[in-house]
Amino acid sequence: MSHAFFTPPEGARFALRNVRAPRCLVRAELAPGDTDLVAVDLLIDAGSIAAIEPAGRLPAALGPDLDASMVLPGMVDCHTHLDKGHIWPRQPNPTGDVPGASRATGQDRVANWNADDVRRRMEFGLATAYAKGVVAIRTHLDSLAPQASISFPVFREVRERWAGRIAMQVSSIAPLDPFMGDEGRQLADIVAESGGRLGAVTRFAKYPDEPMPDELDEALARLMALATERGLDLDLHVDESTDPRSRALIRVAQVASQFGFAGRILCGHCTSLALQTDEFIAATIAACRDAGVDIVSLPTVNMYLQDRTAGARTPRWRGVTVLHEMKAGGLRVAVAGDNCRDPFYAYGDHDMLDTYTQAVKIVHLDHPFGDWIRAATETPAAIMGIEAGVLAAGAAADLILLKARSFSEMLSRAQFDRAVLRSGRAIDTRLPDYRLLDDLMVTSAGSG
Repeated sequence: MSHAFFTPPEGARFALRNVRAPRCLVRAELAPGDTDLVAVDLLIDAGSIAAIEPAGRLPAALGPDLDASMVLPGMVDCHTHLDKGHIWPRQPNPTGDVPGASRATGQDRVANWNADDVRRRMEFGLATAYAKGVVAIRTHLDSLAPQASISFPVFREVRERWAGRIAMQVSSIAPLDPFMGDEGRQLADIVAESGGRLGAVTRFAKYPDEPMPDELDEALARLMALATERGLDLDLHVDESTDPRSRALIRVAQVASQFGFAGRILCGHCTSLALQTDEFIAATIAACRDAGVDIVSLPTVNMYLQDRTAGARTPRWRGVTVLHEMKAGGLRVAVAGDNCRDPFYAYGDHDMLDTYTQAVKIVHLDHPFGDWIRAATETPAAIMGIEAGVLAAGAAADLILLKARSFSEMLSRAQFDRAVLRSGRAIDTRLPDYRLLDDLMVTSAGSG
């Protein structure tokens, strides 16, 4: 059934004995310490964590000694694009950069994104994420007319079908142009009908080479007005660029403060902030803190896209935002998976453990590891407003068990044999076969 290294005992009540959990994610009275991991026993009863005790407290009769194996809560991906996923075989991006990705995705959307196509690829991505131990996802849906009227109903159907397995949220994504007129109002109504977040890219299609046009503040204010009228939060793609002129993040925060926007704002990417002066970075972080702006970094995708040049030129920068400074400045910061096997990212497997692993190496979330694991668990759950991402008595026993005994082991070797527990029971961790999508691909599966 599964290639996991461990299957829990039969019955509703059992223990996971002598496991190692990230101290920052454990909500229990334990001896203080300065280690990243803490040795605990977990008592599972009727699908929930009934108790968390120091290792060695629970009797051996309740379950096997797991020899210091790591346990994590189910992980949370607060920024994905399930509607784009897995189109690479039929629509690759030969340039590997953002303009090429936008062109290729637009072509594929017009040619292929009917309801059945979107539904099947979306559920393929969800099945993969579920097998990896992801418990919650927020997906953006490409929303230029007429696609929103196709994809949002599909999302609502899929969300209902996956209820109890993956908690799903949705956000629109479109340039700012539609929000200056009727199309933006219609889109906001579709988002509200779907219980979603109003989302946009903080750029205009009509100004492709101008990241900060004069109309930017007006468009942001209109976006906030539409959201306020419908009681919606905002989820924005901001400054995903290598252009240091792109400084929209501070304008989002300042306009939100001037507007008195009461909802939450999540800003993704923000890569060009890393190209600014320390003084401007500090001012931007302060403005975001004042406005209640949260940040999500997409490190694997932005490493792939940013600073890519045709020919034999090595990229000169990492293409990620100033995550350490943002966290130190009091912002809630998360990492997320973003795209998967589409023109914006040719790779990926909807695996938040891999996203965290790559983020550690790309953004130096180590030495010490500290509480950075929260960026893939507790913090995105808090940003999404759901209960997940921590180990606590009374919480659902939605867990990932790893053979690895330390962060070093976990980050050094791909955890293909992880065990995934949902409500205390092991699930099948076999992944859906790519061949399930072959009939949707115009070209052969190997052409990408």
